[in-house]
Amino acid sequence: MTTITDTVDRSTDISQPLDRLGPDETLKYNSDYLRGTIEHGLLDRITGSVSYEDNKLMKFHGIYQQDDRDIRDERRRQKLEPAYTFMVRVRLPGGICSPEQWLKIDALARAHGGNTIRLTTRQTFQFHWVLKEDIKPTIQGLHEVLLDTIAACGDDARGVMCTSDPSDSAVHAEVAALAAATSHHVIPRARGYHEIWYGKERVATSEEEEPFYGRTYLPRKFKIGFVIPPSNDIDVYTQDLGFIAIAGPDGLEGFNVSIGGGMGRTDNEPRTYPRLADVIGFIPKDRLIEATDAVMAVQRDYGNRAERARARFKYTVDDKGVEWVKAEIERRMGAPFAPARPFAFTSNGDRFGWRRTETGRFDYTLFIQNGRVSNLPGRPMMDGLRALAGVHRGAFRLTPNQNLIIADIAAEDRPAIEAILAEHGLAEADRQSALRLNSIACVALPTCALAMAESERYLPDLMTRIEEILAANGLLDEPITIRMTGCPNGCARPYVAEIAFTGRAPGKYNLYVGGGFHGERLNRLYRENIGEAAILETLGEMLGRYAAERAAGEHFGDFVMRAGYFDAA
Repeated sequence: MTTITDTVDRSTDISQPLDRLGPDETLKYNSDYLRGTIEHGLLDRITGSVSYEDNKLMKFHGIYQQDDRDIRDERRRQKLEPAYTFMVRVRLPGGICSPEQWLKIDALARAHGGNTIRLTTRQTFQFHWVLKEDIKPTIQGLHEVLLDTIAACGDDARGVMCTSDPSDSAVHAEVAALAAATSHHVIPRARGYHEIWYGKERVATSEEEEPFYGRTYLPRKFKIGFVIPPSNDIDVYTQDLGFIAIAGPDGLEGFNVSIGGGMGRTDNEPRTYPRLADVIGFIPKDRLIEATDAVMAVQRDYGNRAERARARFKYTVDDKGVEWVKAEIERRMGAPFAPARPFAFTSNGDRFGWRRTETGRFDYTLFIQNGRVSNLPGRPMMDGLRALAGVHRGAFRLTPNQNLIIADIAAEDRPAIEAILAEHGLAEADRQSALRLNSIACVALPTCALAMAESERYLPDLMTRIEEILAANGLLDEPITIRMTGCPNGCARPYVAEIAFTGRAPGKYNLYVGGGFHGERLNRLYRENIGEAAILETLGEMLGRYAAERAAGEHFGDFVMRAGYFDAA
């Protein structure tokens, strides 16, 4: 019988017969290290799609096949195949982007991405509406400015996050560099990506093409993030592996390590659930890579490869137990964790507008609703950001909340930046409610194949109606985190928000409330499968009570948990 065997030195034999594993494991094993038949499928002009198998494998290359669901039924009636396009996601460690890279992203979006750019909740760019024949020019264009899409999706370590708006510039610079080094370390090594997208010649095939991942990679996606207290903008407790920076008098000393976070769940399947990570100890900064390898190796070797819905690291941690997993990580590192160091979070949002940094330079945080960059009437954001990139001499930082920081601005350059912001109507944060500034939505319809309801296109309108309730109760300036997804998978990290909606059907959502303001507590399901009228009625009652009964400084999520809304549960 064919078996999957180890390609690295491991202490136990975990070889598993292929017929006992999920179909995705067999597909990966037989894919020739993710090459599949992708190169041939791209040449097929009869269809705008690729095969089912290649669609699965292309995710490891940062690419998802999608179609326009707004016109799916009409095309079916006309006996036409769906209007296939592709989403291409960039690998951008820590969300840091140079002006040159921004200009290339802008040019590629105008040429191949429907004249729009999407900033994601994992601090990177997504192109939507890319046709099959335009995928290769898009990826080659990214390569020209030293960007790629490797491992932006798939069963591997996804894009590595890092706090975007720190109070300490020196510590952030070091942590951001470590986040980038970690990202470069954990991506797959096989050369199939370079052969397919860059036209590189295949030199050799070896069982050592993936010295860490092996032929079946990880059981599911694996998310890594670096956070710098007191900001928890990356929602570190939702990461499979989190590194919480601990600084001392002389700068960065190391990291508290958290494991086992994750948002995704499946409706009506209680064996799937969101989970917050556990902090298991402290490591000095020089042990970062060995700790990363050890944690990922535990998931690689013990993650569930038979039942994909239970394959995330959070389930491995729960099935094996936190202490068992911690001990196994320590064994692989060859040293124990030190006790976790004290730290505190105060928020997980962004600070908008101008801020002077400790180096005497300036940052400007720009509000971008749901991360959608496009040219709108009276607010040509895409043109404005292109103009900014043409004169800016610092960096751009994409935030985990889908906003953008124009970073490292010299004092003498500030007037030019201010003029471009004003000319293109971009300085709008001071005209938004605190609720809107703390909102996140996933893309959902019309492109996401998993969406059951609207999200990005609907949340702004719903917030307008909720803002009327806030205004009536004097709460417009009260920061409340609100998030929406078109399905239960959790791409906008809904289960740690104070108010969250997950799509169940067109116009119907599950309503969750009570999350911690800085991501420290999961929310709870309060109303199931309700429409807008019921949403507004429910939130109207809650927000009215909150305005009348809250304690001084009490956040909405804390009030909900204190006020007895779940006492009967």
